Amino acid sequence: MGKDKNGSLSWLLSQSGERKGKFIASVVLAAISMLCGIVPYYFIARIVKDLLAGNTDKSAYILNCVIILLLWLGHSLFHALSTANSHLATFHTLAVIRKKALDKLAKMPLGNVISQPSGALKSTIVERIDSIETTLAHILPEFTTGIGAPIIILIYAFTISWKLGLAALITVPLGAVCYMLMMFGYEENYSRTVRATKALNAVTTEYINGIEVIKVFGKAQSSYEKFAAAAKESAASFVDWMRSCNVYMTFAMCIMPATMLSVLPIGGIMTMHGTISKADFITIIILTVGLIEPLLGIMSYSDDIAQMDTIVTEVRNIIDAPEMVRPEKLDKTISGGDIILDNVHFGYEDKEILHGISMTIHKGEFAALVGPSGSGKSTVARLIASLWDVNSGSISFGGVNIKDIPLDDYNDKIAYVSQDNYLFDLSVRENIRLGNQSATDKDVEEAAKKCGCHEFIMDLEKGYDTIVGSSGGHLSGGERQRISIARAMLKNAEIIILDEATAYTDPENEAVIQKSVAKLVEGKTLIVIAHRLSTVKNADRLYVIKDGNIEEQGTHEELLAQNGLYSKMWAAHISAKDGEDDV
Repeated sequence: MGKDKNGSLSWLLSQSGERKGKFIASVVLAAISMLCGIVPYYFIARIVKDLLAGNTDKSAYILNCVIILLLWLGHSLFHALSTANSHLATFHTLAVIRKKALDKLAKMPLGNVISQPSGALKSTIVERIDSIETTLAHILPEFTTGIGAPIIILIYAFTISWKLGLAALITVPLGAVCYMLMMFGYEENYSRTVRATKALNAVTTEYINGIEVIKVFGKAQSSYEKFAAAAKESAASFVDWMRSCNVYMTFAMCIMPATMLSVLPIGGIMTMHGTISKADFITIIILTVGLIEPLLGIMSYSDDIAQMDTIVTEVRNIIDAPEMVRPEKLDKTISGGDIILDNVHFGYEDKEILHGISMTIHKGEFAALVGPSGSGKSTVARLIASLWDVNSGSISFGGVNIKDIPLDDYNDKIAYVSQDNYLFDLSVRENIRLGNQSATDKDVEEAAKKCGCHEFIMDLEKGYDTIVGSSGGHLSGGERQRISIARAMLKNAEIIILDEATAYTDPENEAVIQKSVAKLVEGKTLIVIAHRLSTVKNADRLYVIKDGNIEEQGTHEELLAQNGLYSKMWAAHISAKDGEDDV
């Protein structure tokens, strides 16, 4: 995504909303702090002149010292207030940006989200956005003081002696050349560090999530080598970059602030020839000794600003990404609850998966999608659940195209359970309650009982208060699925989609779940994708999908009579089931 003409800082400030006033207050307070830091130079110069003039009035010195002390305290106080305001505004801004990014992920087509490595997304939304904090919180107040103070000091110096004012700037061009050489190849080097960091995040996430497979198949060495290579490249990208900059940075930092190299000899000669007084010469020394330091402070942010620019681009790639367009309010009347797919085409990038799917699932009907692996069954279910948008054709609910129904409204009508349903690192109770936030503990337990979960939950260490771990890692696959089904049942949605939802469940518990589901879905529309055909043979209508097309459709008996693909699948299923029984 392209950046607007005002750049990243302007975009960040536009996200601050009601806290933008704190950024403005930060700049004003920084300006006052800067003035409190500059004015003491004037009083120091007065003290020097009085000393050289032989003034013995102690009260004048004491008054000047008190004023300098008060100004120094004011400088510290206003600087603290400035940074406090800028940090409050910054943390609010970053929170707004994170929320927008996460909200966008929920509105993007699922394929666009899962096509990106989760480690890279996590890195952008968590670490990368967090790294903006230091720059954004300091850039406005620091630039105010970093630029304003040297300019005012230099103007004051020029009023005393323009020659010595210019002399104080002699080292700046030399240091600037070193600084420019230091920045040579910046974009290429920084891009390398970004790529390496993202790759390391992705490999680390893959390594941790796949540790069980790695151990079982003895791939620890090769997998660790992949991780180690990514870690080494990440470290090298930074080390090589810093190594190429060190010499130039050292010279820039040494040469630029060395104003005395030119001011002392030139000022000394001018003093000897009487073109400047000793008092003015000493005043110039006092003024210019710290002239360049604030500018170096600003220059030190150039790297952070460039990084911020790159990070903002990454974040905006998420926030400005295309999303599933839905109206904010429903302005059409939904009549009934039939789901109609009309000539639906869908594909990922350039590969089409579904080739003109048409089907009608009546309200309250039990429909089953069966077929070989990779035929497009789950894709159909996800399109019905509005996790993706169709490429062409349409899907309607109650006579209204689902694209014309607000996303939240339609989501309320859908309970979707897949074989890989996610559990959060919360208690069992809270994971089930996600289906209905207003549900009582009793409601949660009733849903668990109906789905055959209650007994195994009570056997856990803390029962319903047991923390399930990251992604539900403390539970077995079958236990996670049953909790996911209980969560879906608690939602009490009009449409229930079970996408291989009992794939990890043993036959005994599967029978319990099927029986409980049958009771819970009375009057609701049930769409089931199952690899065990015996669990869906009583469906009102079965759709046999092969290679993205509907090969056959009908009841179990009708499909068997056709002696087609379903009949062969059923024969294979019965044969496999008999084999399991023999074992």
